[in-house]
Amino acid sequence: MAIYDIPVAKSTLTRESLSQRQGGIWRWSEILPVRTPSFRMTLGEANAPVLQAFNLGKALGLPALFIKDESHGPLGSLEHRGLTVAVARALELGVRDFTLAAYGSDGPALAACAARSRSRAHIFMSKDAPVAEQVAVKTFGAQLILVDGLFSDAACMAAEVASSRGWLDISAFREPYRCEGAKTIGLELAEAFAWELPDVIILPTGDGLELLGLWKTFGELEQLGLLGAKRPRLVAAQASGCAPLARAFDEKSARASRWQHVETVISALRIADVFADRLILRAIRESMGTVVAVADQKILAYQKELALCEGIFAAPQVGAGLAALQQLVRSGWINNDECVVIVNPASGLNYLSQ
Repeated sequence: MAIYDIPVAKSTLTRESLSQRQGGIWRWSEILPVRTPSFRMTLGEANAPVLQAFNLGKALGLPALFIKDESHGPLGSLEHRGLTVAVARALELGVRDFTLAAYGSDGPALAACAARSRSRAHIFMSKDAPVAEQVAVKTFGAQLILVDGLFSDAACMAAEVASSRGWLDISAFREPYRCEGAKTIGLELAEAFAWELPDVIILPTGDGLELLGLWKTFGELEQLGLLGAKRPRLVAAQASGCAPLARAFDEKSARASRWQHVETVISALRIADVFADRLILRAIRESMGTVVAVADQKILAYQKELALCEGIFAAPQVGAGLAALQQLVRSGWINNDECVVIVNPASGLNYLSQ
């Protein structure tokens, strides 16, 4: 991961200076890895709203329940955050060919970034990836390679081809900078809550990139003097048919072994082999958080419930976060007076073929 000169950043990155800057991810440039302003490309990432879920909160007895709604981002997804920063940094270093093993919105996000920067993208996807994502990749002019098998199979193929052809593999955790873009979700949350972080943050979790980004940025903000020592408890929500992190957490293991016999229809949660498992599990435990696995039936039911109650057409995986929330409230792990944020990673429109 990237490391910054915090004393230097601290001299210019202040609450006062932030209040005078324009929106977008590059307003945090002191703790982002692109040094040359001309390489700071954008498609309008960031500034996703934090919406109070009044009706769901009332039903669950949680007056302070919020949705960080990333469906407002480019192509209706948070994936642009990480990929914009990673591509921009790679362009600064002279890279022009990118490859990626995609399991959802990250494929179109890279394709759009490549089109914007006039570079080339080669994207590997499982054949059963959402049709909308496949169409978007091709529309942006990227090369789409469909693979028989799971995301992990696509990842192996992408890595092999990248190595043989000299492309940069920009899949999650294959390079250090996607996490830097993903962490901007945490930067926005800190600012949205007036520099007092919520008690609990729940994230639907496949590869865990955003979760790790959140944990990293909270530490950086404390070093900058923008936050105190309080940290949210991080909750990773997975599908019970593919829950390697939940199993490792329950077994008190430092590693998450590959999940055999994946059985979930939620494409973004079909990550059987988590690359950064040690770092993710460590972050969850350090935050005093937990991992919850829930059945597909509940995931899809809660996706619909969010639409009916709050008017938010979210990605299916957000239902995992809501189902996990219900379970944690009922068990007493979350108290009724706590502030809870659930991250919705994408628009439900991206998954209409599922």
